[in-house]
Amino acid sequence: MTRKEYNTAVDLHADGLYRFILKSMSDNEAAKDVVQDVFTKLWVKHENVEFEKTKSYLFTAGYNTMIDVFRKNKRLTQMDESAVNLHSHSGQYSDLEEILEKALQILPEIQRSVVMLRDYEGYNYQEIGEIVNLTESQVKVYIFRGRKALQQYLKSIETVLE
Repeated sequence: MTRKEYNTAVDLHADGLYRFILKSMSDNEAAKDVVQDVFTKLWVKHENVEFEKTKSYLFTAGYNTMIDVFRKNKRLTQMDESAVNLHSHSGQYSDLEEILEKALQILPEIQRSVVMLRDYEGYNYQEIGEIVNLTESQVKVYIFRGRKALQQYLKSIETVLE
């Protein structure tokens, strides 16, 4: 990949990669750090990455880097107080986006990632499998289970709000 192709890849994919990472991490600064780290990795390996495959490379590297950050943070802090409150419903919700964000946060990280890659980013099952290193059938199962969990969570919120 040439320098010009690298810059084109940054222009084309930086926003989408950032949205994906931000939705999973819910931390603006951490998401920016992951995206920057991924583009640094791409530049280091730019001679070995074909321009046509940069999007797949970026999202795969982004997913793996994000998982590394989750694992590192999990080791550093046993249980964050916000994790205890994920399933509690206090106050009145008026913002659908906030409700959906909280619903996504209850999913295990693999389910959240595949649902977001499919429903937010529009990847097909095969591409998602390549990004998260799963078979196509595993991706379908995780998406089904994730959507089912989201459906149950949103139904429970609907009951609470009535």
